[in-house]
Amino acid sequence: MSEHLLIAALEAAERGSHVFPLRPGTKRPALHGEKTCARTGPCAGGHLKWEQRATTDPDRIRAAWSRAPFNVGIATGPSGLLVVDLDTPEHKGSSDAPCGAATFAALCERAGHAVPDTYRVRTASGGTHLYFTAPAGVELPNTAGTVAESVDTRAAGGYVVAAGSAVPAGRYEALNAAVAAPLPGWLLAILRPAPTRSAGPLRLPTVDGSRAAVVALEAECATVAAAPEGLRNTTLNRSAFKVGRFVAWGDLPRHMAEEAFQAAGEAAGLTAAECRTTIRSALDSSLRTVRPREAA
Repeated sequence: MSEHLLIAALEAAERGSHVFPLRPGTKRPALHGEKTCARTGPCAGGHLKWEQRATTDPDRIRAAWSRAPFNVGIATGPSGLLVVDLDTPEHKGSSDAPCGAATFAALCERAGHAVPDTYRVRTASGGTHLYFTAPAGVELPNTAGTVAESVDTRAAGGYVVAAGSAVPAGRYEALNAAVAAPLPGWLLAILRPAPTRSAGPLRLPTVDGSRAAVVALEAECATVAAAPEGLRNTTLNRSAFKVGRFVAWGDLPRHMAEEAFQAAGEAAGLTAAECRTTIRSALDSSLRTVRPREAA
């Protein structure tokens, strides 16, 4: 047994995190699988997976970590946590990949907030885990790139490697002694599962603009509303950027374009917060880069 790993597990449990053992030197759960389950002990009533076996009981933790120098896993769902994982370009396998910390900071700025002050852990790859407490009674999914590029989240059904653990790439280290802060409301709005899409026809607000601008806006809004899952935000960004030239030329009031795309984005299944952030960013970018009407 490595004493520091036992201490890491106990300290995490003292903070309310439900822990379970990971194979020594890895990020993989050390518990047996369903196929090899003997249906005895904790599994006497049926096989229990790592999320169900995770615990805050110090006696169980001492017993488990007395067997081997296990790394420490934190089951985010039972712990009531939402952990934001900010990846580095190297972790994504390409120096051209965006930096998760930079894209998350930009997202916070667009939302009008500073990067939240909360418990942080530096990962073995040089990334950062930001810990937040999830609202009671709200089950949030794991995500990959939904919040921003190179920004993933772990919640129900997910886990993270706790500070004090080590893998060949390096050690997980706590960056501060802060407690996990409540998940900010604006971030919760992005992470909530998308509402069920309405089967009814898309109804756009009345638009006052040139005929060409209105036709383009209606066509792009229809494209957004029909976008498949996984491409909705990208489609909204692209379509709003294309229509932005009409706003720049004075053919279409900006607030009308924003209202129309907001309706289309929400009809596609995006949250209201996601739509507002994407539309604002796309139109701002389009207005900065649009060519004069004569050159278009």
